[in-house]
Amino acid sequence: MRVRATTEAERGLFVDTLHTAFGRFPETPDDDGRGVWWAALEMDRNLFAVTEDGRPVGTAGAYSFELTLPGGAVVPAAGVTAVGVLPSHRRQGVLSAMMRHQLGELRERGEFLSVLLASEAPIYGRFGYGSATYTQRLTVERHQADLAPPRAARGPGAAGTVEVLRRADCGDILEQVYDRYRRARPGALSRPHRWWERGAGQPPVAAAPRHIAVHRDADGVPDGYASYSVTEPDTLTVDETVAADDAVSTALARFLLGHDLVARVVFKHVPPDHPLRWQLADFRAGEVGHDTDWLWVRLLDVPRALTARGWFTDGELVLDVDDPFLGEHERYLLTVRDGGAVCVRTDREPDLSLDVRDLGSVYLGGTAPSTLVRAGHVRAHHAEAAALADALFRSDRAPHCLHWF
Repeated sequence: MRVRATTEAERGLFVDTLHTAFGRFPETPDDDGRGVWWAALEMDRNLFAVTEDGRPVGTAGAYSFELTLPGGAVVPAAGVTAVGVLPSHRRQGVLSAMMRHQLGELRERGEFLSVLLASEAPIYGRFGYGSATYTQRLTVERHQADLAPPRAARGPGAAGTVEVLRRADCGDILEQVYDRYRRARPGALSRPHRWWERGAGQPPVAAAPRHIAVHRDADGVPDGYASYSVTEPDTLTVDETVAADDAVSTALARFLLGHDLVARVVFKHVPPDHPLRWQLADFRAGEVGHDTDWLWVRLLDVPRALTARGWFTDGELVLDVDDPFLGEHERYLLTVRDGGAVCVRTDREPDLSLDVRDLGSVYLGGTAPSTLVRAGHVRAHHAEAAALADALFRSDRAPHCLHWF
């Protein structure tokens, strides 16, 4: 078995092999190849695992994304996707071979971060990926959906209007509003124009029928949207809400919760720090479900990754980082001053010892290092180490990723 790159001419074979790995059959794309989730595949970044006679038995791909880091830096990140092995060749080292080959290729491209969405949580930790952002589903019964008046002194809220459009009529608005949003949210990924243009992914990127509540500011400029549909006779389901700020998010939530002829509103993709539950007059009216991991992060170059993000507390931390999958072990001195960092190799005694997967989990500020210490995954070498790491790795706001890939 060997791993090789794919070609554009093998797109169909790649898609068929991947679907067979999951026991499924591909959808039928539009005549121009649009309208299916794989329409945005970058075939020059994809891989086949093939047998000695050339038959593909495994697939792995990557997209070219940008990831927003704490502090606002926007950096390239490889979005690993389309990973599958035929049932006939599982547990024979095929997946490990593809992952090792792919990580090597990403490094050759000069990339220092890789991200993915894990179909099964136990799989990707052994390849150095750590869960870094989290998301929830929030269900609100409409008879309990009143919002409480804000108790703190504040302005009148978002000035502007909400109008309802059809998905087919507002693709440009969605793309522009999302792009402004993702540049300001740690953990958010870009949605390249190719995705919107080809209708790749899940709604509202896909052109599936949806109603879009568009919020416009006082000057008429779109600054938020919510994609939704009535999925059952009495349930309004919100794919995602994208807003420039909390006031716009509240205006959209108020609109959705006021929809007639539905018994409940389900917000599918809510960050753990979302204020809506606290805005409800009845806190218990917001039922949290499907609290799960979303974006997983893998550091390919520790010094470059740590110096790329912003920092909000000064300090020094020595990290002893083990990367068992790639057979690497290094110790780094992280020095943070005035929002920036320097990271160099050192032989100083460590403050923390951790696996590279755990470094991926804390990288965006969505997982506290002290949590992993308490879980028994990270070793703190002295009493102050965990608290210092918590202070250093915190983010300006909780990271959250909406994009599906």
